[in-house]
Amino acid sequence: MTSQEIIRPDIPPYAPTARVREAYAIIGAVSRPEIWTYLRPMEEVLADARSVEERCATGGVLPLAGLLVVVKDNIDVAGMPTTAGCPEFAYVPTRTAPAVRRLLDHGAVVLGKTNLDQFATGLVGTRSPYGAVASALYPEKISGGSSSGSAVAVALGIADIGIGTDTAGSGRVPAAFNDLVSVKPTLGIVPADGIVPACADYDCVAVFARTLQLAGSVLAVMAGPDDGDPRTRAWPASMPFAAPARPTVGVPRPEDLHALSPGYADAFSRTVVRAGAAGIATVTVDISELLDAARLLYDGAIVAERYAAVGAFLETAPAGADPVVAAIVKAAKMPAGHEFAADLGRLARIKQSTAALLEGLDGLLLPTTTEHPRIADVAAEPISINTRLGTYTNFCNLLDMAAVSAPGEPAPGGGPFGVMFVVPAFADQVAIDLAARLLAEPPPLVVSGGVDLAVFGAHLRGQPLHSQLEILGARFIGPITTSRDYRLLALKTDPPKPGLVRCGGRAGAAIDGEIYRLSPAAIGTFLAELPAPMALTSVELSDGRWVTGFGCSQDAADNGVDITPYRGWTAYLEDQAAAVP
Repeated sequence: MTSQEIIRPDIPPYAPTARVREAYAIIGAVSRPEIWTYLRPMEEVLADARSVEERCATGGVLPLAGLLVVVKDNIDVAGMPTTAGCPEFAYVPTRTAPAVRRLLDHGAVVLGKTNLDQFATGLVGTRSPYGAVASALYPEKISGGSSSGSAVAVALGIADIGIGTDTAGSGRVPAAFNDLVSVKPTLGIVPADGIVPACADYDCVAVFARTLQLAGSVLAVMAGPDDGDPRTRAWPASMPFAAPARPTVGVPRPEDLHALSPGYADAFSRTVVRAGAAGIATVTVDISELLDAARLLYDGAIVAERYAAVGAFLETAPAGADPVVAAIVKAAKMPAGHEFAADLGRLARIKQSTAALLEGLDGLLLPTTTEHPRIADVAAEPISINTRLGTYTNFCNLLDMAAVSAPGEPAPGGGPFGVMFVVPAFADQVAIDLAARLLAEPPPLVVSGGVDLAVFGAHLRGQPLHSQLEILGARFIGPITTSRDYRLLALKTDPPKPGLVRCGGRAGAAIDGEIYRLSPAAIGTFLAELPAPMALTSVELSDGRWVTGFGCSQDAADNGVDITPYRGWTAYLEDQAAAVP
């Protein structure tokens, strides 16, 4: 999907200015000032919305026009203070972070900056001098953090898109508590330039939305390298473009789910059943090593990255420092260099065993978090509850994995419950497709690039060689028809295959087929394994496009049976089957 193809199924087709007025009406009605660290004046936002309307009126292609975005206040937006949740840290940037800039270039309008667990240190949403952010659904319960304000603004309908960060679960946990979708991409796919670091090697931009379609489409706009971020990464030549038609995911053993509250354990069990009904097979796997890795983020030496980020500032004892955050970050000064190196070695070994764990699987299906605490409970136990909430999220970035958090079956009593599809680095599209199955939504295309391949015979859906495309991560784009310049011949091969031949000035026909998108590496693998007499060539479609498609050698065509009148391999096979007594 290109950025021009973004659809917005979760909001009416508002004009940008009308959407702004609606947002401010909701802001007034809900009276939730703790969501914000900086809310722009309405007239200022309306001016931006009018500018978007003018750009559309003069022919601008702005697929995000009419959408409002809120930005977590550790991400720079030019002219708006960045505080990272600490007033004394505030500065006013002169440039906008590339991730946000790309949204504005596509027509989105920023409402303001949102509250967070200070310096993005926490999963609770209460560690901020700007106030504890409550759940959008239950005012006595936490919103989750650290991207608390962005999640709640979207859940309340104030904003359409929430931008946050997710180092240890800071996007996925608040999504679970507020009945939202959150996409945490592979590290570096969205540039982190213009973001106050928490753990620079493991920080990741995250997206909140009320639908997977919108969240994934927004990620597609934000993704791509940027020279300002030395850790940025492009989609590789080998990434999968789709989950298979019959995917299989791993689910934890009962002993790996001991951290779940009874209600969440029940909801997870019912969600696994729902996944099965949606066509996702499950097998039980041992995730204990992943849980061991999760503990390294705070209990190991990796936490030293937090001191490297803001430790020197917190050593000045600013008045607005949250005491829990300050204690965590200052203690992160203690690990020795050899301890940090040892923990990196442990992570490398766990990465290796995780790759073995995922062999034959398309990903993992995990609970996003363990329970939904009350604000008062977190105040009484600020460390232990926060630690539990990260049980299933902390390891993802440490092990270079991507994840999508989505609503699962409700908890007993009707409260929200979230699950994650967790996949290896660069398999983001697979996680999106799996979540789409669970949610019964159309999956957005988040990866870019790829090569379109036209198939006309044994690789069609339902045919014997179709699995070769699935193994290579090919994505079905749709049915196609060639121009009227082709003949189709039944070849003498095993299994039976047709050959497509361009006939130039001779009588031909439009031949039916299918088109798939594969990574460049997958196309190379496919071509290398292609047996004679098949070949890949350029094929002209009925709409005038030329794509890579199947052909065959001339000698094979000369010995084939002309089946052009059938205008497709499937129709020919059906006729042959009907002729059998």
